[in-house]
Amino acid sequence: MAKLHVKKGDRVLILTGKEKGKKGKIIRVLPAKGRVVVEGLNIVKKHARATQRVQAGIHEQEAPIDSSNVMVICPSCKEPTRIKKSPVQKEEKTVWLRACKKCGELLDK
Repeated sequence: MAKLHVKKGDRVLILTGKEKGKKGKIIRVLPAKGRVVVEGLNIVKKHARATQRVQAGIHEQEAPIDSSNVMVICPSCKEPTRIKKSPVQKEEKTVWLRACKKCGELLDK
């Protein structure tokens, strides 16, 4: 299981592929495969046979993107940035949280 630099709910910029340059929010993270699903991006068509739950037809859904092809957008400086780990004191413990490499603002609250 790989450790990823992104989490569910992060806003990201797509770096490569047909969706290059577009921004979106992560709706699902697949750490075992090292992939993420971004809301409204990388849409594929899925053919479905009729069942009790699903109506037959061609459905559109988001497909996973490799996590190395996305870059986190910092909520404070609104720029795509890399991630650094910053130590934060919490109840006599040092906890390492994600922070923006450009402005130093914490991404995890």
